[in-house]
Amino acid sequence: QVQLVESGGGLVQPGGSLRLSCAASGSFARMDDADWYRRAPGQEREFVAHVNSAGYGNYTDAVKGRFTISRDNAKSTVYLDLNNLKPEDTAIYYCRADLWVFGSPRGYWGRGTQVAVSS
Repeated sequence: QVQLVESGGGLVQPGGSLRLSCAASGSFARMDDADWYRRAPGQEREFVAHVNSAGYGNYTDAVKGRFTISRDNAKSTVYLDLNNLKPEDTAIYYCRADLWVFGSPRGYWGRGTQVAVSS
């Protein structure tokens, strides 16, 4: 069974840091583009960051200069480093990735990891 599993969330004070991980497992040929999204309480899910297969990332304006997306293709894992966290970053963070299964790319979502920023 192919799946994505996020980890690394938690409670942190404003200005703090976290590293989120998204690991792909199961039978697939490779991971292509991947994204992080988040859903804050009472709000719609929103895009946070994207990384292509070569490792180039782009970000929503709200996190530019504070968050960094990266990947380790050997481990089929995508990371999101969250720095200088603010209370408005509180959300469930979800990973999405295109995984090649049976000769074609398919989109998969993880179940999310909770990030809470509070003093």
